[in-house]
Amino acid sequence: MQLSDFNYALPPELIAQEALKERTSSRLLHLNSATTPAQIFDRSFNDILDIIHKDDLLIFNNTKVIPARLRGHKKSGGKVEVMVERVLDNKRVIAHVRANKSPKPGNELLLEDIIKAQVIARHDSLFEIEIQEQKSVYELLEKHGHIPLPPYIEREDTEDDRERYQTIFAKQAGAVAAPTAGLHFSHELLKSLKQKGVETAQLTLHVGAGTFLPVRVDKLEDHIMHAEWVEIDQSVCDAVAACKARGRKVIAVGTTSVRSLESAAKKSGTLKPFSGDTQLFITPGFEFKVVDAIITNFHVPESTLLMLVSAFSGYENIMSAYQHAIAEKYRFFSYGDAMFLQR
Repeated sequence: MQLSDFNYALPPELIAQEALKERTSSRLLHLNSATTPAQIFDRSFNDILDIIHKDDLLIFNNTKVIPARLRGHKKSGGKVEVMVERVLDNKRVIAHVRANKSPKPGNELLLEDIIKAQVIARHDSLFEIEIQEQKSVYELLEKHGHIPLPPYIEREDTEDDRERYQTIFAKQAGAVAAPTAGLHFSHELLKSLKQKGVETAQLTLHVGAGTFLPVRVDKLEDHIMHAEWVEIDQSVCDAVAACKARGRKVIAVGTTSVRSLESAAKKSGTLKPFSGDTQLFITPGFEFKVVDAIITNFHVPESTLLMLVSAFSGYENIMSAYQHAIAEKYRFFSYGDAMFLQR
């Protein structure tokens, strides 16, 4: 397939710029591609209680967004914006750097008017930066960093974003973008799901800034996926095996959970503990080995995430569902509404 196959026209006013006051008050487009033709239902997110059944397994990504954006300038005076991609240790990070002229190894930076740093090396489009302060990277980011809102949210981050651009189960610091499907869950909804007999498990995928980078090739097979850190322990594997054994559905919350599970199962065909980077690129034709249903948000045109959900539910079904969502004025992207993909 070609990149242009995944384009669609979205009215700008449908791009959600703010989070809703209540996490569960978003809308939910339920796409059932198990029927011919596929069925579309307009629901509210709380209807998830009726869609998910006793003994189903929900798998969440428990990554925690760090305030990864820092603004400042080079010693020469030129402005820079640093977006941390990965924390290497207490003093070093790998980052994207925006500047009129890319910094070179040895260049000194002053970030947020207080953090002294130096560019150590360049790795393709990324930069290795050393923080020259006594406090750790995480401490400095927490105090001085900005929440890395996606580029389509056209405003500065606020204190409210520190709470709302974070899932309620976030605990493993390291992401620079939220696993946004999880943003719709509240403590009350999780309690209700538990009371219904729905099982849950958690894995970790640290979402990188590469998730927002556009696909720059026309042929999908030529695209090189950005690497993201995944950790799946034995308890998740056991929960999935038990769910399959009782004949129920494994429901991935977010495309990050999908990529994590399918990455860990790709080599052997069965889910095994996994720790390391994944560059799995899921496109139509992919054979899913673990995931039976997906909760997700609406994705940017020509994005790898749109390709993933097209692989799961069928290209025509997804593109039709998106046109329905536009016609019905759903809210799109990170702070927008959700989808439940069933097949």
